[in-house]
Amino acid sequence: MNISQQLQDRYGKPHLSYSSIKQALDDIARFDSYMKNEIVYKSDALDFGTMYDMLLFEREKAMNTYVILDHEAVLERCSSKTQETKSPSATNEYKEVKAAMVEEYALKGKTICNPDDWKKANEMIERLDSCKILDSYFNGDYQVPIYQEIDGVLIKGFIDCLSSDMVVDSKSTRSVDGFRYDVNKLSYDIQAYLYTKATGIKTFYWVAQEKEYPYLPAVVKCSEETLFKGEMKFKSALSRIKQFVTKDTDPKSDFLYYEV
Repeated sequence: MNISQQLQDRYGKPHLSYSSIKQALDDIARFDSYMKNEIVYKSDALDFGTMYDMLLFEREKAMNTYVILDHEAVLERCSSKTQETKSPSATNEYKEVKAAMVEEYALKGKTICNPDDWKKANEMIERLDSCKILDSYFNGDYQVPIYQEIDGVLIKGFIDCLSSDMVVDSKSTRSVDGFRYDVNKLSYDIQAYLYTKATGIKTFYWVAQEKEYPYLPAVVKCSEETLFKGEMKFKSALSRIKQFVTKDTDPKSDFLYYEV
């Protein structure tokens, strides 16, 4: 039985993703929980990144998906007593009204967006346009799906931008200068390896951009050395996954061992 069939039997899906592979590299117990959908990562930063990417690559979809919910819109539905308080947003009524509005829009398939975040995302994209990065590096097909066997296992993912001669991935970051360390720490190198392997295109770039004004961007080329590191990480994670699903051991028995 191959690894994809083992994954299908165990988790109901035959494929891995960059995120699941990264979990396995760190901790098989976390990988197991992730594959069972017991771990759901949610944060304001992730929500912002999703909105930013949609505005960047699928602007029409973003315009139909997001609703800007500002303070005044919520306040209009509140009683005069709440409207006249010193801090209306701190009142229970305000919070209840806002929660009801969020639910109301969710039933319509809409996602609530903070007006400050919406403004920031658009200003970040404008900075990319001013630097000519949009024309130079985001001039291919957007959100290209991949579902392909790599090294004996099915891999599923989405490429931000794919052209005939390069693969480009968008990343927001605290510091574009420190992004080089994020590549290793957050295992972006695994993603680079998978996407270049899937497409057969060896030229891979990250367009990293700071999330604080004035939103400095950087075009970061992935070196052959970094691609190789990504490949080694992938193979290491895959080896751990194969050993785990084949022997069907207790995932919590996994631990790391190394010297420093």
